[in-house]
Amino acid sequence: MADNDKPLSGKRVLVTRAAEQARALVELLREQGADVIAIPTIRIELIHPSPAFDNCLRRLPYYQWLVLTSANGVTALAARMKELEISPEAFAHMQCVAVGAATADAMRALGLRVDIVPEEYVAESVVAAIKHQVEGKNVLLIRGTLARDVIPKALEEAGAWVDTADAYRTVIPADSEQKVREVFLSATPPEIVTFTSSSTVDNFIRLMNASGFSQRPTMLRAASIGPITSATLREHGWEPWVEAKLHTIPGLVEAIMAGNGFNRRVNMTMARWIAVRVLLIGCVLFGLVILLAIAMDILIF
Repeated sequence: MADNDKPLSGKRVLVTRAAEQARALVELLREQGADVIAIPTIRIELIHPSPAFDNCLRRLPYYQWLVLTSANGVTALAARMKELEISPEAFAHMQCVAVGAATADAMRALGLRVDIVPEEYVAESVVAAIKHQVEGKNVLLIRGTLARDVIPKALEEAGAWVDTADAYRTVIPADSEQKVREVFLSATPPEIVTFTSSSTVDNFIRLMNASGFSQRPTMLRAASIGPITSATLREHGWEPWVEAKLHTIPGLVEAIMAGNGFNRRVNMTMARWIAVRVLLIGCVLFGLVILLAIAMDILIF
């Protein structure tokens, strides 16, 4: 398929994911013809030293449940397991919950069993999946510093004892402000910006303000990975253009394609309409030529 025939041909899309996590989204968008600009609005920092986190890991036999809310949490856990010389077998007695397919994949790569992956990749879905199973149980929740308190509060209300380990934080990369300024002052600024977490939204707004853009460009459309990210956009007065039905990177790309697909479908329908009519006209003209040739033959003979 030629580039100009692809669903996102001619669209400039800004990706705001952390640099080490943006590759999959960038590649999928480019496969669909998008002109992609990658400017990370977050950088993941593992919290080290973290005595509270380490203390939890030294008491693993105490816990019956492990909940990991992101692949970043798995990365942090892997680092501490290596430092403290803890093997995956130390978690074998626990019921392990992963929020999202990427988190589950990272856990399995680390050698951990994954027992539950909630249908929706949000905190509320975790609570719904396990709240009737945790009464009187001890739960270790590994998350980032900006995570909402939905999970620990709801599980405690369900009768669980929850220890929360903040394993990583998100910060704004040092060079992103200059990059944002340059791209939005260029002759061809992005039309679409992707957001994969509330942190990417908050930091993008901070970067725009710091770059001298007190108001976002009116034609800039926000593509959100899920309801929590969308809620953060609305807190900033920005209604999402599209929200992924499946809260994954492929789901986000599909939502962008669907959002951009209406005009494409109209254009394809018009093209087919024109093609059919050109074909019909050609058939009519060809028929007239044949009739004319037959008539001339009759006149000659």
